[in-house]
Amino acid sequence: RRSEKIDRQVAWVHQKLLSGRPTKILDLGCGPGLYAGRLSRLGHECTGVDYSPASIAYARSQAGKEGLSCTYIGEDMRKARYGSDYGLAMLIFGELNVFRPADARSILERACHSLSGGGLLLLEPHTFEGIQAMGKRAASWYSAKSGLFSDEPYLCFQENFWDSATRTATTRYFVIGAAGADVTRYAQSFQAYTDTEYRSLLEQCGFDEVTFLPSLTGEGDETESGLFAIAARKRR
Repeated sequence: RRSEKIDRQVAWVHQKLLSGRPTKILDLGCGPGLYAGRLSRLGHECTGVDYSPASIAYARSQAGKEGLSCTYIGEDMRKARYGSDYGLAMLIFGELNVFRPADARSILERACHSLSGGGLLLLEPHTFEGIQAMGKRAASWYSAKSGLFSDEPYLCFQENFWDSATRTATTRYFVIGAAGADVTRYAQSFQAYTDTEYRSLLEQCGFDEVTFLPSLTGEGDETESGLFAIAARKRR
């Protein structure tokens, strides 16, 4: 996401969702701290959790340079200790859908437990239709001098599958190194939920006042039509 879009989303979270009042924020799947850092500059105390060592290293470096009130935990969010007394817990950019249903439920239950009474949860999940479309995309390929899969030149072949029984989309990547023609295989799956299932899941995990929003700015975003936002409050 471009910086301008993140700035607008963070401004909406701060001004509209939190009414401009500083609080403790838990950012699950925080990546390199693009959201936590901005929220910290607005007066919030942030804790980020992410599995990527490179992302956590970058986030810590930036927080140290700016003296931000951010703590970053380099662990699997399914196992990490979140802490407690947060006013807001975030899980954005479709991260919820990459987990199996049992793991997704566990993460939401633990996020709920980490919130103070009446604390807020902010999700940005994929729409059912968006994930279904992922699984039905045609096979494709591309070449890169360097990128996600390697620092060296490579070819990437990609194929997609939609399983209507499990309602999951799976993408398989076949990465061929240009130097040695070695092939490395990767796969990624996304679990689809209907709006009714999202609401039921959140209510079962301890939330109420479940509100569906078109995006993280509260307005429609045609550039990311496969994502939307859900705000919910911890049941008192």
